[in-house]
Amino acid sequence: MIIQITDINDKRSISRTILEALPEWFEVEESREQYIREAAGRIMLAYKDGDRYVGFLCLKETGKDTVEIAVMGVLKEYHRHGIGRMLVNAARQTATAGGYSFMQVKTVRMGMYDDYDRTNAFYISCGFKEFEVIPDLWDEANPCQIYVMALG
Repeated sequence: MIIQITDINDKRSISRTILEALPEWFEVEESREQYIREAAGRIMLAYKDGDRYVGFLCLKETGKDTVEIAVMGVLKEYHRHGIGRMLVNAARQTATAGGYSFMQVKTVRMGMYDDYDRTNAFYISCGFKEFEVIPDLWDEANPCQIYVMALG
């Protein structure tokens, strides 16, 4: 079940539990802590399995007409069960209801790392389209791939 989380402490707890369990994507402590801090002020959608949150995403306004999936994580044992796709679909509905025209997501360019290649394939399968690569947004070893999706 997908729930919009509004309590700041719940947002921090959910994001911390899930991001710390995903070191393949969130191993840099400084970045992970920033995602957790920023989650408190973002729209958060989370997937709850019984009494346990197993996935979440946060939306961030990046322009008058655009929202970004700022961070997303699903516990590894729940990968390939449709939870990520349900979260993206819920984000699409939330963004559309909020009057946004586009949704974007940033990740590491395809071909750099196997884990991120799977991430890229996931976003493409959800309907995102390649928009732009910014080679030095993060650093040379992690060129930023931006994907976009038209809403509505």
